[in-house]
Amino acid sequence: MSFAGETAARAAVFAALGEPVRLAVVDRLVAGDLSPGGLAGELGIGSNLLAHHLQVLEQAGVIDRVRSEGDRRRSYLRLREDNPAVWVAALSGRLPAGVDLSASRVVFVCTANSARSQLAAARWGQLSPIPAASAGTHPGPAVHPRAVSAAHRHGLRLDDASPTGLAGLLGGEELVIVVCDSAHEELDPALPRLHWSIPDPVRVDTDAAFDATIVDIDHRLHRLATLTRS
Repeated sequence: MSFAGETAARAAVFAALGEPVRLAVVDRLVAGDLSPGGLAGELGIGSNLLAHHLQVLEQAGVIDRVRSEGDRRRSYLRLREDNPAVWVAALSGRLPAGVDLSASRVVFVCTANSARSQLAAARWGQLSPIPAASAGTHPGPAVHPRAVSAAHRHGLRLDDASPTGLAGLLGGEELVIVVCDSAHEELDPALPRLHWSIPDPVRVDTDAAFDATIVDIDHRLHRLATLTRS
């Protein structure tokens, strides 16, 4: 992209965020993804008005809308991590009710606990002194071999990891981060948590898919680590 094009793109982002509701949308998506319905509830505005603001943000390259891999009728909103101007604008985030960044442990959850949650916990261990664990709502028999090899490529270790279930792991003082749409939609809505709509690399089953998963996780974890220090 040319200098003029980059400047125009940045201007579009800041123009889109020059409205309180749209800036509030970005604030609430800094730490995690939300459905349009959940976002409307947090902001206390009607769905028609929210739809207008989301359209402006999508056109400006501020947010993406992704289809749930679980319930295909649902969608989730996430910030455009590839747009530096978005992160410059997102100076503060609003967390969902009950989510505490001062928790004594972070628990990453997906369905099988064979890839995404394992990789997230391993990477978090490199970024933060806060302990991390991972679990699955329906743990599989083993960590996926491509997850292990991708971990090695990115300086992580999963050689001794094995899937574990979520039952009995939560004591009420953890920061729960669900990195899987299916697990998020299955868990009790009353459980305070962050949701990251990260595509399942096992469905694609290529090295590139697992590498992309680690990059996605890494971007989100760096942002979360920044929030925990603020």
